[in-house]
Amino acid sequence: MTATDARRWPAEGLTRVPYWVYSDPGIYAEEQARIFRGPTWNFLCLEAELPRPHSYRRACDAGRGDARRGRSSARLREPLRPSRSLLVLNQSGEARDIVCVYHNWSYDLCGNLTGVAFRKGLRGKGGMPPDCRPETHGPRKLKLETLAGLVFGTLSAETPPLEGYLGVEIVAGIRRVMRAPVKLLGDYSQTLPSNWKLYMENVKDTYHASLLHTFFTTFRLNRLSQQGGIVVSDSGGHHVSYSLAADSGGKEYEQAGMRAAQEGFGLEAPQLLEAVDEFGDGVGLQILSVFPSFVLQQTRNSLAVRRLMPQGLDKTELVWTCFGFASDDAEMTERRLRQANLIGPAGYISMEDGAAPGFVQRAVATATDILSVVEMGGASVASDDNRVTEAAVRGFWKAYRGYMGL
Repeated sequence: MTATDARRWPAEGLTRVPYWVYSDPGIYAEEQARIFRGPTWNFLCLEAELPRPHSYRRACDAGRGDARRGRSSARLREPLRPSRSLLVLNQSGEARDIVCVYHNWSYDLCGNLTGVAFRKGLRGKGGMPPDCRPETHGPRKLKLETLAGLVFGTLSAETPPLEGYLGVEIVAGIRRVMRAPVKLLGDYSQTLPSNWKLYMENVKDTYHASLLHTFFTTFRLNRLSQQGGIVVSDSGGHHVSYSLAADSGGKEYEQAGMRAAQEGFGLEAPQLLEAVDEFGDGVGLQILSVFPSFVLQQTRNSLAVRRLMPQGLDKTELVWTCFGFASDDAEMTERRLRQANLIGPAGYISMEDGAAPGFVQRAVATATDILSVVEMGGASVASDDNRVTEAAVRGFWKAYRGYMGL
C-alpha cells in the first residue's frame, strides 16, 4: 500500500488541507516520483546562465538534472550515472565532455556514454562482457523547452508542451517580465527549515503579504487596498498576482490597528524605493508561479527568478537569481541592485517568508490529523480582481491532488 492509498483527503475538498501532507515521509517520497519526476515542467536555469558553447549549470540535486549548452542548443541530462556517482560536481563551468570522477566513465554533451575505463580488462583479464553495449547505459535524457529565456526540463515523456502546460495567461505574464535578453546581476541561496509545499503556499497567498511584511505596508509598496488581482490557471497549479504601484492613500490598515501599519517611519536612503514604470502598465508588483516550484517576480524594478528544490521532508533549498536586461543603462542597473535589497534571505520584504513556513512546519509536526482552513475568498480557484483571497492556494492543492491521486 502506498502512502496515498493509506491517506484520505478531507471531505471539504480544497478548503481544508491536512497537516500530514507536510510531515508524512511516504507522501514526500511519492511526490518525487509523481510530481518532480512526473509529467511536470521543472525550472532549471536562465538561458543567460549558459553563455557559451559547452557551458553548463548544475540546476538540481542528484537524480533531478542539469542544463548544458552544446554546439547548437541547450541540452539536459541527469547528473547521476548508472554506477551511482555524480557526474557534475561544480555548480557551473565549461566542458567538452563529462568524465565521472569515480570510475572515469565518459560522456558526450548529449548524455551518450562514450568510454568505459578498462572496458576490455587488463592483460586479458577482467573487463566488461563482450556483449556490453555502452549506448544502452547512458543517463536518462530529459526533455527540454525554453520560453522567453527560461529553461525548463522534464523526465516524463507524457508532459505536454510547455506553453500548453502553462496556459495563455501565464505565458503572457512570463513574457511581460522576460521582455528582452537578460543580464545576470547575482544570486542568493538559502535553506528553509520547512516542507517545500509550505513555501509555495506562501508564494500564492496574496492575503498575507501586506500583513506579515511590515515594510510593504509601511512604505505603501503593497497594500490590499491597492488596485490589483490574481490570475489562476485552468489547472490551478500556476498563478499570477499583481498590484498597481499607485496607492489610494486610504487609512484602512491604520484604522484597523494592524501591526503591519507603522506610522512615522522613514528611510535614510529614500532612493531605495525610487522606481520607473518600465513595463508601461503601472504594475509595481507581479509574482508568478509555475507548478511545482518556480517563481518569477517583479518588485518595482527588482527582477528575479526563484528555484525551489526539496532537500528532505522539512528542508528546502531556495535559490534566487537577480537579473536585468542587456539594454539597461548604468542608472537602471544601479536601481535594480539597490532594490535587490528588498528580496532574498535578508531582504526587507522577503526575510519573513523564509521564517514563517518554518514556524508552520514546527506546528504541523505536532498534530498531523488537524486540518488547515483555506476559506479566504470562499471555495473558488478562479481568477479575481482582488487579492483578499486564497484562491491561488486552493489552486495549488487542486493541481497537487491531481498529480498525487489524493
